[in-house]
Amino acid sequence: MKSSRHTLWTLVRIGALAAIAAVALHLAAPDIAIAQDAPVVTEAAPDAAAAEAAAAAEEPAAEPITEKGDVAWMMMATILVVAMIIPGLALFYGGLVRAKNMLSVLMQVSTCAIIGMLCWALWGYALAFGTGFEETPLAPFLGGLTQLFLGGVTVESTAATFTDGVVLPEFLFIAFQMTFAAITAALVLGSVAERMKFSAVVVFSILWPLLSYYPIAHMVWAGNGLLYEMGAIDFAGGTVVHINAGVAGLVGGIILGHRSGYKSEPWPPHSLTMTYIGAALLWVGWFGFNAGSNLEATSGAVLPVINTLLATASAGFAWILTEWVTKGKPSMLGLASGIIAGLVAITPACGTIGPMGAIVLGAVAAPIAVIFCSVIKNALNYDDSLDVFGIHGVCGIIGAIGTGILTAPAFGGLGTGAETPEAYSIVGQTTTQAIAVGVSFAWAAVASIVVFIVLRLIGLRASKEAEEEGLDIIEHGERAYHS
Repeated sequence: MKSSRHTLWTLVRIGALAAIAAVALHLAAPDIAIAQDAPVVTEAAPDAAAAEAAAAAEEPAAEPITEKGDVAWMMMATILVVAMIIPGLALFYGGLVRAKNMLSVLMQVSTCAIIGMLCWALWGYALAFGTGFEETPLAPFLGGLTQLFLGGVTVESTAATFTDGVVLPEFLFIAFQMTFAAITAALVLGSVAERMKFSAVVVFSILWPLLSYYPIAHMVWAGNGLLYEMGAIDFAGGTVVHINAGVAGLVGGIILGHRSGYKSEPWPPHSLTMTYIGAALLWVGWFGFNAGSNLEATSGAVLPVINTLLATASAGFAWILTEWVTKGKPSMLGLASGIIAGLVAITPACGTIGPMGAIVLGAVAAPIAVIFCSVIKNALNYDDSLDVFGIHGVCGIIGAIGTGILTAPAFGGLGTGAETPEAYSIVGQTTTQAIAVGVSFAWAAVASIVVFIVLRLIGLRASKEAEEEGLDIIEHGERAYHS
């Protein structure tokens, strides 16, 4: 009985509270109608929502936009990268060799570049960025064969940028990426300068990108690429270009062996003036390389510009300061080498780290490269003629790893854009960067070993007579100088 009275009293209190709430609601909002007073509105609401959804579905999707400013900037960026190769890289390398091999270096770099451009149009673009392999086990490593010989690409077709709804003409994207493929293979030739046959260079220019450049470019930059899906950051080519070329150069230098007379006689660069001009052209062209990788003429392209200035300046000064302290004199060769070291180190990081981070990255990369180009190379006794691995390989690795650290918002970086600044994991991203470095290093090493072994079978090294007389006159029947 007592329990029944308690239950009844509870119900009374609940009812009283409900009544008070109803009165309060009515007084506060007298115009609000309750459901029973407006059945038509309640029943019609879902139909109205469905009608709106249907109308939205019938509206055509917005057409992708091609901005004239983006097109103009990307054409200029493409031309700047071409200037990096011809004449920039050719003069930089040419000035570093002996006078009797100057012309051969110009020929090798330029020929490798033009073959690379042709191969990119014929099959390189399809394998790196094309379609066709999406549903196969090859998808993480290669694009496909649909765009072989640029099939299906027209003046009307477009390529995506980093902004939704903004596109570029596909031919322009192809041309820009073509310059990257061309310069990467040409970079390798610095390691084998003064002793590799021109015929072997021609075959190398076709075969090496096929086995090494195109797959790594796809893995790093294609949306379904292995390293891209892992979240590796490589804004403009630390792994794709510099680690790739540096490792290939190391492999090529080892397989070819020492140049005749290596270490037994001094071989100073025959023209540091040419090397300086080449380094300057590389620095100017590198703005197309780095800032162009933004694919748009937006504020996103400005950060790579200032970073490319500061990291390069920092590395150039750090290199000559290191020489000043260790050798007593800062050299012109050191300044030129430091400039390239800074350009290489900032390449993967240029779009995601802050300006102060760029200064730090350049200052760290240059002294380490000095050690590799002198102490470690001499200790391991390999002949990397123009220090391609010591600068491009080593600074590419430093830049790629440093990207994971310096992209952190705590150090002035932009983060990955997928988290709050506090959520960015330096350890996690740096681990991902290290994995990308390891995969790129291993892939480039294996592919390059295969290529150089094939080249040995068909004729890789110039004759002893050619090395002594000079590749200019023996291989090309010309001399760079006649006085």
